Amino acid sequence: MIGRRGNDHVSARDPWSAARRAQRGRPLYAVGDVHGCYDLLRALLAEIGRDAAERYLGVTPMLVMCGDYVDRGPDSAKVLTALNWLSRSRAVDVTLLEGNHEAMLRMFIDQPAAHSRWLSVGGAETLASYGLNVPDGDLDKATLTMLRDRLLDAMPTSHYRLLDRLEPMVIAGDYAFVHAGVKPGVALEGQHREDLLWIRGEFLDHLDPSAAVIVHGHTWEDDRATVLPHRIGIDTGAYETGVLTALRIEDEAIDVIQAVDESIR
Repeated sequence: MIGRRGNDHVSARDPWSAARRAQRGRPLYAVGDVHGCYDLLRALLAEIGRDAAERYLGVTPMLVMCGDYVDRGPDSAKVLTALNWLSRSRAVDVTLLEGNHEAMLRMFIDQPAAHSRWLSVGGAETLASYGLNVPDGDLDKATLTMLRDRLLDAMPTSHYRLLDRLEPMVIAGDYAFVHAGVKPGVALEGQHREDLLWIRGEFLDHLDPSAAVIVHGHTWEDDRATVLPHRIGIDTGAYETGVLTALRIEDEAIDVIQAVDESIR
């Protein structure tokens, strides 16, 4: 289930503290959009663990998860359980970033009638992972509120707390990690959360959006990472392509590590 593809060189509350930690020479791994693909996540984390143990014996690597853990794929609930376990693990120093799909889930929980669109962009699959089905047809306010209430009954408190503590950005050395991208020309410390979670064309089409190299997910074209001098995209559409991607950064070199589900390729 594991494949590897290589490429040559080419806390939001205080992101600069992460940069200081990274300067101690530790390796860093970043994982793209999981979207409920629990089996791929488990396989990729196992490969990261093996890779880190082989290369950096006695060193605790940094791990950045770049958001969009839920929706579209079949096992969002299992993914959030795994992330809770990961955040307690002493094997890695993990940062969990927020994706726009976590933001939509949180908005649905807060105001289900106002944010029912979430159901049509992967939310129905997330509800199914908690054992809940979305009724057919147009849903009125009472039905949407009922769905939200049943979700909260089914969702472990640890999942809700995890959603509430996700970070928008982490900076390590010359790299900044976000979910979607950054607003070109705006300093990293001045970025708005909405841009970090949702931006696309304005960022993707810009040839020099930031002083840092931006590592991001959110937008994918195929099953290969996008490696450019100014940005590295590691969303490879796991829920459709069967490929979940991680990036290893060590000094000035990067390498791409992938978990591949051959059954859907």
